[in-house]
Amino acid sequence: MFEGSTGGKPLNRLIVGMAPAPDGKGYWLVASDGGIFAFGNAQFFGSTGNLQLRRPIVGMAAAPDGGGYWLVASDGGIFSFGSAGFHGSTGGIRLNSPIVAMAATSDGKGYWLTAADGGIFAFGNAAFYGSRA
Repeated sequence: MFEGSTGGKPLNRLIVGMAPAPDGKGYWLVASDGGIFAFGNAQFFGSTGNLQLRRPIVGMAAAPDGGGYWLVASDGGIFSFGSAGFHGSTGGIRLNSPIVAMAATSDGKGYWLTAADGGIFAFGNAAFYGSRA
């Protein structure tokens, strides 16, 4: 269901990711500077829009309870907001390819990061099943 957009609004950076609210009645958009735009019943829990980031934000995932979200930067840096807990990152590791996406576990106690070369990085209770890299 359409709940709104940033169309027609001036943005500091381009939108690079989206996550649905667990009940399907809202969603978040994230810009490459970490600016968050909440629509429908998705609530705002914070952003990195006012921080100087080492690398741009490339994606996000919603906490299963709808009470928070994670942002991921291309170096694998993780930014946790609301009920989304921090379970680790690749922010301090030299990567062969940049991180391009993330996904949370069904209980929110872990997440996976995906690199452009197919590498997978598992944190918290996210199990590692192999990767293409």
